[in-house]
Amino acid sequence: MPLVVLCGFPSSGKTKRTNEIKKQLETNDKKVIVVSEHNFGIDKNLVYADSKKEVSLRGDLRSGVLREISKETVVILDSLNYIKGFRYELFCGIKSAQTPHCVVHCDVSHDDAREWNEGRPEGERYNQDVFDALVMRFEPPVGKNRWDKPLFSLKKDEKVDFDAISSALFNTKPPARNMSTVSQPLSSTNFLHELDKKTQQIVTVA
Repeated sequence: MPLVVLCGFPSSGKTKRTNEIKKQLETNDKKVIVVSEHNFGIDKNLVYADSKKEVSLRGDLRSGVLREISKETVVILDSLNYIKGFRYELFCGIKSAQTPHCVVHCDVSHDDAREWNEGRPEGERYNQDVFDALVMRFEPPVGKNRWDKPLFSLKKDEKVDFDAISSALFNTKPPARNMSTVSQPLSSTNFLHELDKKTQQIVTVA
């Protein structure tokens, strides 16, 4: 079944949108599994301040997504997903699994995201330096990129177009498989690190 990839600034409402989409899909009798960094019990301020820990987290998220993809389940990835190279890796994964996907961008302003972050309980908010660094590094999705489409961008108070998302997930053929999507072992930390580097190189020149 399909994959829904959330992306956006830190504290941009991704989990709220995830819950809205999940609830609607379940109303339509779909089985839904959410993969999130919350699943791994991390301290996000420590992880996103350390590039090696962040690479490891992305590997865990990717493995979690690919492990849950099946004919019976819709998988929603609720995380920053701010690097286009990582979204490309996920795209390769769904090509290999022969399932459709879509990207949902929580397209809120820097100021709104900062305000929402500051309004969170202390233990749930991003440190200001981590927040600012993640905003600066965010690579927004581009609808013409095959790994970012179909793309649904949601402004601050915009309602989710559930019909359009459902059509993208259930009425669309999966992308054609090719040699770049041959399965690779996901258990090796070195492999994940090298894959992360290589896909960054590929997407940078795309």
